[in-house]
Amino acid sequence: MERMKRVDRILKYSGAIVDFYDDVMESPTGHIAHWDYIAHRKGAAAVLPVMDDGRILMVRQHRNAIERETLEIPAGSRDDVNEPRIECAARELEEETGYRAGKLELLITVATTVAFCNEIIEIYLATELKETERHPDEDEFVEIERYTIEELRDMVFAQKIQDAKTVAAIMAYYGKVIG
Repeated sequence: MERMKRVDRILKYSGAIVDFYDDVMESPTGHIAHWDYIAHRKGAAAVLPVMDDGRILMVRQHRNAIERETLEIPAGSRDDVNEPRIECAARELEEETGYRAGKLELLITVATTVAFCNEIIEIYLATELKETERHPDEDEFVEIERYTIEELRDMVFAQKIQDAKTVAAIMAYYGKVIG
């Protein structure tokens, strides 16, 4: 099978989290096309925190891109490209919820938007939670809520939760626990 070939990548905008490129692509027939490509600079990690009673800690926050509040699992970008994603997940859990995990294990890896972005998010299952202290980023305003896995699954099917990493985490955990 003949494949598309990138003949050029032109930086159009460099942001704090992502860089935006115009990829010049050549088809097997020689046709030239321009594709948008977004490079996530550092990568990200997320965490599904399960309390001893089985309830899951979620964060509610405003998301500018969709102009509304969302219910999500804690997540964030790595501090730099060399930070292990498991350490990023542990840090984000404590920053956003005020809990530290006694145990973290990889639950699922998600490529968030394969059509135009290289972002990969490793999602960890956090258990043996111990309450510490929240210290969110200066521009981060989140509310903490607790739900059962069944409540969260129902919210996914009712389309009340639409964030891709959160949907993937909930469904993967539901399959692991109920499966």
